[in-house]
Amino acid sequence: MRVELVWSPEAGCFRQCWLDLPEGTSLGQALQGCADFMAEQRLPLAELQVGVWGRVRALDTLLRDRDRIEVYRPLTVDPKEARRLRYAKRGGPIVSRHRPKFANKLKPGNGPR
Repeated sequence: MRVELVWSPEAGCFRQCWLDLPEGTSLGQALQGCADFMAEQRLPLAELQVGVWGRVRALDTLLRDRDRIEVYRPLTVDPKEARRLRYAKRGGPIVSRHRPKFANKLKPGNGPR
């Protein structure tokens, strides 16, 4: 069975590795079997947040052929706080790509036909 392992040791950088593993290999065993990954790790495996195809999974999860293992870095800043800091630094309103909530309010008789 062949699986892909992806991790980001630091912001702006990511590593990718393909692993050939026997059937019935668990997520934890796959991580331990990748020397490149283990050489860069400072935290024990039990403290890492790991997922398969974007969904967080336990280390004892059995893998399937063509799975993508993703190791998630811990957040350094709360996303809401980061947005507040960007806003304060910029000094202007935050422009959204989305339409304002009530910008296109329907008037009676002007609804969809």
